[in-house]
Amino acid sequence: IKLDCLISFHEVEKVRVLYDQLLNDKKSTAGLRSDLGGEGAGKNAVEKITQIMRPSTIQPKLSESIIYKLALAHARKMLGNDVELDFDMLINKAPYTNTPTPWHQDAAYWITMPDKRAVSCWIALDDVHEDNGCMWFIPTEGEAIKAHTPYSKGGALHCEADTSKANCIPLQAGGCTFHDGFTLHFSKGNITSSQRRALILNFRPKGMIELERKNGIDHTGKREVRNKED
Repeated sequence: IKLDCLISFHEVEKVRVLYDQLLNDKKSTAGLRSDLGGEGAGKNAVEKITQIMRPSTIQPKLSESIIYKLALAHARKMLGNDVELDFDMLINKAPYTNTPTPWHQDAAYWITMPDKRAVSCWIALDDVHEDNGCMWFIPTEGEAIKAHTPYSKGGALHCEADTSKANCIPLQAGGCTFHDGFTLHFSKGNITSSQRRALILNFRPKGMIELERKNGIDHTGKREVRNKED
């Protein structure tokens, strides 16, 4: 599902301030921060695709944004009133890094749960298009999970995909998409002179969040395959 405008540009600008503070604060974000593009050439290497997990635990003002309230309302309309925020994350593609996020299904990162209802809201904080890494989706039916492996050392998970039906989804800042954990998606690298900032909010039933936490899953740990191929 695509929404052209989840939040106003005024709200986007307020969230960008908090977002940029987190991007620039490597001390506070240590342990929650990694490069989805894989391990760099050293500690001073440019992060190609910066991922910061659970950013609102570091900067509580982020979750006070209307973004969280509106996205939750949409998620509940889709999946039911027992849905809550499971986790949030920031994913930024730095200028001129030209590093793709490979085709994958989010569910490959998650443990197997009896209630598979879940939805991810991907919010653009910049205008996004092919050249800076907008999202691509492949229409997916069912709950099959493909075999996933790391795309590069320390990087994002990857699976093989038939891309003949892939759809490119450009967005203006403040727009968003919603997809479930089984939907195949991908984005190209950023070849422009600007950041490509995205905020992602992930929702699922409260009972399943409690099950995750009971099993030690709080979405701050090692990036690995937890949900195997059906």
